[in-house]
Amino acid sequence: MASKLGEIVYVNGKYMDKKDAKISIFDRGFIFGDGIYEVVPIINSNLANKDDFWERFTRSLNEIEIKLNFTKEQVLEIIYNLIKKNNIIEGAVYLEITRGVAPRNFIFLDDLEPTFVSFVYECEILNNPLAKSGIKIISTDDLRWKRRDIKSVSLLAQCIAKTKAYKLGANECIMVENGHITEGGSSSFFIVKDDVLITKPLSNEILPGIRRKTILKIASKLNLKVDERNITLDEAYKANEVFMSAATWVLLPVIQIDDKSINGGKIGKWSKVLRDEYVKVIKKEVGLI
Repeated sequence: MASKLGEIVYVNGKYMDKKDAKISIFDRGFIFGDGIYEVVPIINSNLANKDDFWERFTRSLNEIEIKLNFTKEQVLEIIYNLIKKNNIIEGAVYLEITRGVAPRNFIFLDDLEPTFVSFVYECEILNNPLAKSGIKIISTDDLRWKRRDIKSVSLLAQCIAKTKAYKLGANECIMVENGHITEGGSSSFFIVKDDVLITKPLSNEILPGIRRKTILKIASKLNLKVDERNITLDEAYKANEVFMSAATWVLLPVIQIDDKSINGGKIGKWSKVLRDEYVKVIKKEVGLI
């Protein structure tokens, strides 16, 4: 789905036109992929799930020992300034923090000044047409590193896998490791079987998805049983329902995995109910209801 970038971006304390934005060629984010990022949905010119975003954002920074010299309030002020300057009603904000600039060396120093960049863009979230049509996905080997719980900017394996999916006419890929599905290329993965919601438990093998967290809370309120365990690809093929969640997707139903149709190519009951309930949660948070 196409998105439109905002014209004004943020780089190391300054707002500027995107064409003027520059970082050093010696930035460790550029040379080593030494940094973390976040994507936060914008609805009604407000942030959705902002508390959960901050918790994961700071956790990732702490895990790789980057010291952010900003408070939560200061970061939120930067984001809301970007939203206002670019007149974003619905879309997302991208934030990236790298360890900073230094001569190329695998060993990092503790006194570096982190690089902080951010931009916003427009995209359709609440009325995403894929929520009604469903998406097609493919399976691929999971070749990523072992700390997927950190939202690292090192995304080469995902780029390769998602490009493969795109070339095959699919919307997303799912990663398979040791016979089990870990997660999507940039999304969390769920199946429903016999009115039980199944998803992989949190560990270093997957990102602690913010949408995942909210979906499990909603499922509990709806008295939908949840089973956090490993899922095989064959189980996914035979599931009653499959869906995925991500920052700009909320929840999207899956109607096909590889060449296997899911639920006869129709969107399942729980996929629709959970998405509808999640949209209500978002609308309430951002002041739409």
